[in-house]
Amino acid sequence: MKLIDILKKPLFQNFHVLAGKSGLNKQIKNITMMDAPDILHYLHENDFLVTTAYHLKDDPASITELVQTMHKQKCTALGIKTKRFLNDIPKEAIEYANEYGFPILEIPLEISLGEIVNASLQYILDQRTTELTTAFEIHRKFTQDVLKGKGIKKLIDDLSAMIGQKVLLFDQHFHIHLSSQSKYPIENQISLLHSQGFQLLLGKKSHTCFTIRHTEETVCIFPIPTHIGKPAYLVILGHIPIHDQSLLLIIEQATNVLSFELMREYTVKQYAKRARNEFFINLVDSTFTSKEEIENRAKEFHLKSEQPFITVLGKIDQEGKQKSFTQYQLETEYIYEFLETEINKAPFLVHLFIKGDMCILLVEVEETSHEIDSAIIPYLKDIQTYVSNIFKKTISFGISNISHHLINIPKTYIEAVSAIHTGQLSGNQQFIQVHRPKDVSEILRIVPTKDLQEFYDHIFQGFTVNHQLEEEQILLNTLSVYLETHCQISETAKRLFVHRNTVIYRLEKCEEILGRSLKDADTTFHLRLAFRIKTILQTQ
Repeated sequence: MKLIDILKKPLFQNFHVLAGKSGLNKQIKNITMMDAPDILHYLHENDFLVTTAYHLKDDPASITELVQTMHKQKCTALGIKTKRFLNDIPKEAIEYANEYGFPILEIPLEISLGEIVNASLQYILDQRTTELTTAFEIHRKFTQDVLKGKGIKKLIDDLSAMIGQKVLLFDQHFHIHLSSQSKYPIENQISLLHSQGFQLLLGKKSHTCFTIRHTEETVCIFPIPTHIGKPAYLVILGHIPIHDQSLLLIIEQATNVLSFELMREYTVKQYAKRARNEFFINLVDSTFTSKEEIENRAKEFHLKSEQPFITVLGKIDQEGKQKSFTQYQLETEYIYEFLETEINKAPFLVHLFIKGDMCILLVEVEETSHEIDSAIIPYLKDIQTYVSNIFKKTISFGISNISHHLINIPKTYIEAVSAIHTGQLSGNQQFIQVHRPKDVSEILRIVPTKDLQEFYDHIFQGFTVNHQLEEEQILLNTLSVYLETHCQISETAKRLFVHRNTVIYRLEKCEEILGRSLKDADTTFHLRLAFRIKTILQTQ
């Protein structure tokens, strides 16, 4: 209750304000009566002290010290019976009280301190009873809106009407959830501030207010507790006076009801999300028994069987600092929840699934892969920027080739996994890796060197070890060029600057040493592979 409201009550109408009139709007939480010398040790914030100042009658100057100390302890006011034991309040005390807005009240001689205390406490109690009754009625109304199936939208509309301000509801990622009327441009401004890393951290405060600089609009933000530990936000477009308890009470009851309703909504979404993720896991693990079963289940999640898709796999990059599995999983899920709402802004249709610590984006595309460079990669870069700014984490993506049918998703999923593994092998973070098939050299480098050497020696076992003879080197060089020119004798002779008959002679000699015909397809394939292995062995 405010001091100025107390002074309007009948018992207090003859009180005289001696100093500190600018502080009459201060709140009173308790009124205390005390004349002990050590009175200062028992005072608290928002206390209203009434006293006869008996213990100060022989030292009026100490009143100034009392006023100064009470102000520093954030007490509300001091009431003194000046006509009982004191004649005047020291000038220094009056000047200090006026300067800092600390009210000093003169108590009429005929009113006892007991009457003042009892009446004040009764006024405060009556006000608290009224507030609690009002809070109960408001809470009941908001709860009934929800229980009758009118939903959060009706609650937001009612709240807006009660406080006379526009109201917005943001989720824990500062994405708009609902608004009391039509869309407001300031929605984008608030979301933009959040995406740029300006975290609106409220700490232990019940709310915070600020002004958007270029629009000069005042915004008040009230956190809504949720069971996942990250608050949602009730945003009031307009100034809410910090001392207007009636408005704050209405908003407080709204946030209480919203907290439970958002919890219920979250639980329902989790069930739907779990079913969606289980479908995708069964799809890529090939546990469905038929194509028809896949197509029927896919319809539940708005996936078309004939729609071309590109599979994008995202994974939060590991940090140098080791974290527990539970902590890492919670952080990862929170970021993926952000992506789930963020993909609604994508310039194309995206379906999101979660598998382990990876998120999978199925992007609907046309028949060409041009969209990867023109739309998909720029969008993924934007997501990387958001994640870096908001969560101080990095995320990497692997992109598959196009899947022209839903049943081919398992193949493109493997391609996306391969792409992200390729990026990780490079030691980079926050990368976007497009899948490309491995060439023969890349595949051969995966094979142990011992096995490569064994194969090479087997193919050329008719030649001497390391082919140290000059004649053998000439024969092998001729054979290599012959295979490179697709077994064209004339082209081989041209490249080697020798006669055609010389090439024929050398090839016949090779056949004799190898014990195989160069017209045999398997023989030429093995020889080509052996020459490729030779190049790899020489570089290791």
